[in-house]
Amino acid sequence: MTELTQEEKEIPAIKYEYLDHTADVQLHAWGDSLEEAFEQCTEAMFGYMTEIDKVDILEKHEIEAKGEDIQSLLFHLLDEFLFLFSADPFFIARKVKITSFDRQNFTMRATGYGEVFNLKKHPQGTEVKAITYSNMQVFDSEKVHEVYVIIDI
Repeated sequence: MTELTQEEKEIPAIKYEYLDHTADVQLHAWGDSLEEAFEQCTEAMFGYMTEIDKVDILEKHEIEAKGEDIQSLLFHLLDEFLFLFSADPFFIARKVKITSFDRQNFTMRATGYGEVFNLKKHPQGTEVKAITYSNMQVFDSEKVHEVYVIIDI
């Protein structure tokens, strides 16, 4: 396991919220760029699964996502990180950093920083069963970078 740098261990500001939705939860995230909005949305998903402030940054995992458009790219980003949590080693990210974002080919690479989920340390929140396309919205303009995603719980 490689040693993490101090920059990799820094915790970003929270720029997301949870909105009520019938039988599901809607994540609303924003940022100074579309990349940051995607990162915040992923962190919001993990924050719904446990008390995110109890997650320490001890290791990192990288994922790749590919889509057919910007919405499917967001879907696949979240789905890849949900898979990391759902399969061994049950990794939960406190922080997500997009390292490559190709808007023409709808591909990206991202790194999640966190640790292996441990029920003795991390209170179990709500299980996220799946990411949905239902009412998914991505806004990206000069002044607005925000996303809305409904997750199935």
